[in-house]
Amino acid sequence: MRPIIRLSSLSRIRWALRNNQERYSSTFYSKSRKLLIGVNQNQALLNTNTDNSSLYSRSSIFRGLSAEAVEAADPATTRVTVSDVNRTGPLVEYERRISNGELMTGDICQISALRELQRLYDELVDSVDTCRLDRYNTSDKSSRSRWFWSRLMPQTSYSPVKGLYLYGGVGTGKTMLMDLFFDQLPCTWKKQRIHFHDFMLSVHSRLQKHKGLSDPLEVVAQEIAHDAILLCLDEFMVTDVADALILNRLFGHLFSNGVILVATSNRNPDKLYEGGLQRDLFLPFISSLKERSVVHEIGSAVDYRKLTSAEQGFYFIGKDLSTLLKQKFRQLIGDNVVARPQVVEVVMGRKLQIPLGANGCAYFPFEELCDRPLGAADYFGLFKKFHTLALDEIPVFGLHNRTAAYRFVTLVDVMYENRARLLCTAEANPQELLEKIITISEAKSMGPRTSSRSRKNDVTELCVDNELGFAKDRTISRLTEMNSKEYLEHHAITHNL
Repeated sequence: MRPIIRLSSLSRIRWALRNNQERYSSTFYSKSRKLLIGVNQNQALLNTNTDNSSLYSRSSIFRGLSAEAVEAADPATTRVTVSDVNRTGPLVEYERRISNGELMTGDICQISALRELQRLYDELVDSVDTCRLDRYNTSDKSSRSRWFWSRLMPQTSYSPVKGLYLYGGVGTGKTMLMDLFFDQLPCTWKKQRIHFHDFMLSVHSRLQKHKGLSDPLEVVAQEIAHDAILLCLDEFMVTDVADALILNRLFGHLFSNGVILVATSNRNPDKLYEGGLQRDLFLPFISSLKERSVVHEIGSAVDYRKLTSAEQGFYFIGKDLSTLLKQKFRQLIGDNVVARPQVVEVVMGRKLQIPLGANGCAYFPFEELCDRPLGAADYFGLFKKFHTLALDEIPVFGLHNRTAAYRFVTLVDVMYENRARLLCTAEANPQELLEKIITISEAKSMGPRTSSRSRKNDVTELCVDNELGFAKDRTISRLTEMNSKEYLEHHAITHNL
């Protein structure tokens, strides 16, 4: 027979008083915050969570939406400006940056995405208490109490607010828009902004720590939800079967713990992990993702990374340029500094051997970094210690080196996320490096083989791979930007070079 727990009269009175006090404090905090924003917009901006790592995403190379474009998109919508004392959020900040010249004007395709972000922002502000967003609004004692009751009587607590899944082509400003939204959120909220690669590494590390429990994923989800009710994941992509198999159960637990997801991706959710092993086990995750999030496409066809003043920079094309690369590498580390082999520790006790390293610069032949069984964890560990990578002899990718191509794509993603600098020699320019990799639909659209086509140029040289085919545009875009004047200047300022 289930025991009945009764509260004494005094306990009930104390509970009621405490509950009313918490509600009053929360309401007072929410109203006070809105009042402060209305009275003094500049003061409110000081309360946002500003991260130096996102400064580059706010640079002028990204094109924003002009005030005129906002009005043109919907005549019934009044212009939103910083002087609009009754509102705050990503739309207001977007206009402020345009006014200050931090963003270029003209991309009307981003207005609908900004409206969705503003919709989410407004709903979150109005539902701070219900969503348990404010980390200081709930005492440790009440948190322990909820945990105790969740052990006795497991229950779900889905958020009343739907998240947002932004997807679109490469370089369309998805990351910039998400960072703009994230930076406007109060620093007291339980929030996290993280790259999807890094997030999954953290999940696997936590699973290893809780190995042996009946359901370690449930514990991992509770840990994540305790720290971040609002979870912002950049570059959501699924290429690993291990990740695909745990995502459905992981996010099932996360959503039931009230987590709200904001994600950016190059892929429509229905196309995630397309053609992957055991994809039928992954499909329920897509359904829950669409149920718990508003799916929105950014329709811009412009890659703004390629609008930078891209130059040759540190990207040298040709063969037998190893001597030149090492000479440039020595110039970067300093004439009086000697580079030596080093060891970097990565997650779960793994170690990465660095052939040569000094003054934040690491040197690798391509095969030692991309032709060995390494992955995102190793690359994240590398760029936590080094801000510059000298990579020698990047080859043209195709069917014969598809695995190396996967690692190279991951390497570029991690470098870009960490705003690292690339010094390299390659057989071809970024576009030509990956032109032999195509998607299934591209392969089907190609003309049939003719007798006049030589075997040397036969289509069998092509690598038909959906994930790589979709990822190549992102990689080309990022390699182009990483060699731009703006990117290199920002890197130099960030690292005092």
